[in-house]
Amino acid sequence: MTSKQRLTIARVLALIAVIVISVYIFSIRVQAEELARYGYPGIFLLSILANATVLLPAPGILFVFAMGAVFNPLGVALAAGTGAAIGELSGYLAGFGGSAVVERAGMYENIKKWMETHPNLSYLAVTVLAFVPNPIFDLAGIAAGTLRMPIFRFLFFCWIGKTLKMLLFAYAGASSFNWFLER
Repeated sequence: MTSKQRLTIARVLALIAVIVISVYIFSIRVQAEELARYGYPGIFLLSILANATVLLPAPGILFVFAMGAVFNPLGVALAAGTGAAIGELSGYLAGFGGSAVVERAGMYENIKKWMETHPNLSYLAVTVLAFVPNPIFDLAGIAAGTLRMPIFRFLFFCWIGKTLKMLLFAYAGASSFNWFLER
């Protein structure tokens, strides 16, 4: 088997895995919230699940906000940020597997083109898009996979952005809970 055939097989398997994972996670989204009772490991697992869907919504941010009021916000941010970065590998794998699903989407093309023309800043783009609460980060992950950004660099910069975002929401949850108690 040639390396091109192996690469094609890997891409097809990655795309199939992403589709199966996304559909499964979307179907169990209500039951997944029960993981919260397991503390930080539950937050980590729920964050993986909430971020592993590609182009399907999952309420991970609201969960982090609520858990920030219950647990140490820094611990919540670290657990949720790490889980979120790992979960975002699904988008990266979708891009690695072939971007046929979104290759005609204008926003995807803009992100991909910008990352291609600014390869040294593409890591900054991953960090910023991971930090900003937005539904287009999956497109950035797909573009990173398509452009063959080294996977550990993608994970690292995604982790930075996701953890900072989770820290913001966890502290907001803790602060709002404390504000409510003071009233």
